[in-house]
Amino acid sequence: MSELTVGVDVGGTKIAAGVVDEDGKLLASTRRETPATDTRMVLEAIGDAVRELRSHHEVVAIGIGAAGFVDAGRAKVMFAPNLAWRDEDLRQELMGRLDIPVVVENDANAVAWAESRFGAGRDHDDLVAITVGTGIGGGVVTGGRLLRGGFGVAAEIGHVTMVPYGRRCGCGLQGCWEQYGSGRALVTEAREIARHSPAFASGLLASAGGDAEAITGEMVTAVAQQGDVGALHCFDEIGRWIGLGLAQLAAVLDPSLFVIGGGVSAAGEVLRERVETVFRANLTGRGHRPVAEVRLAELGWEAGMVGAADLARTSNDSAVPGSDR
Repeated sequence: MSELTVGVDVGGTKIAAGVVDEDGKLLASTRRETPATDTRMVLEAIGDAVRELRSHHEVVAIGIGAAGFVDAGRAKVMFAPNLAWRDEDLRQELMGRLDIPVVVENDANAVAWAESRFGAGRDHDDLVAITVGTGIGGGVVTGGRLLRGGFGVAAEIGHVTMVPYGRRCGCGLQGCWEQYGSGRALVTEAREIARHSPAFASGLLASAGGDAEAITGEMVTAVAQQGDVGALHCFDEIGRWIGLGLAQLAAVLDPSLFVIGGGVSAAGEVLRERVETVFRANLTGRGHRPVAEVRLAELGWEAGMVGAADLARTSNDSAVPGSDR
């Protein structure tokens, strides 16, 4: 019988929990709203979701994917930008409530692990997964193992400085990558075009009822996929920034694959092709080295749960059991 674990993806607005088997298949799931300003209530919501799933499935461990800095021991959330957690010993708190082993991991790391094990990167041992949503998250798998760094907070790639003293970031610094290549940046670009060049942005404005400030990322994606010039220009812009960032990461990490996930990846080839073109053009030593593939993520909204659940199962060494990875 397959050994089951629960993966919990804790975001700023929702908590998604699911039962996952050894093949990465999601068997059942449930959701709760995230009471982001109340740490006790967040713990209660996680516990409630897990108890619901355990009432129907026998599970052996819980994996938590949290949007924040997780310590090297996979126990504490040291800092979470969208939640009130500060040095929160999540593992101890949840083990006390649920009486079952708990592993805590950064949410983007969980996504990268899921795509490596069961998704777009299952045929690669060395990959970088980036999640392009409101910001940019990332996870690195090297030699079939999740790269966590000396303190557990490796791969916070959205906060690599792309423009010195550039746009102010929520992390407190300036010029971070996610200020230029994220879903937020996509919307900012679209609204700016709509305000200053309404004829060029006619498709965007039509989708938003004529109100530039009502334009959303989903609208930009939908209009771009219909071939609208103004919306495609927005993807030209963020595709350029993402591609530049991948070229920098390739210079340091030399992965054989980049996987692009997150909400903005719903644009599909509209995004991927632009990213790959810029990445290839800016790769150091191009023409004299192998070039990493750029693929879209495959697991979608399930990835965080699947990755966290699998890490709970394989947490002894973060290597795929029974293989050389």
